[in-house]
Amino acid sequence: MKLFILLIGMVLIFEGLPYVAAPESMQSWLNKISKMPPGQLRIMGLIAMATGLLLCWIIQGDSLF
Repeated sequence: MKLFILLIGMVLIFEGLPYVAAPESMQSWLNKISKMPPGQLRIMGLIAMATGLLLCWIIQGDSLF
């Protein structure tokens, strides 16, 4: 459970970085995303999830980390 809460904290840190570093760019980017069709957003989300799953699978199976 401790690792899970730590993971959520890390995600929040990384999610917040662009808003602190470049808020104007984030507003522009979010405006563009809001105009995209739902199907395209769904595909982008699926690609992001698959990439994350692959990364976790590689790290779990590698004895280097």
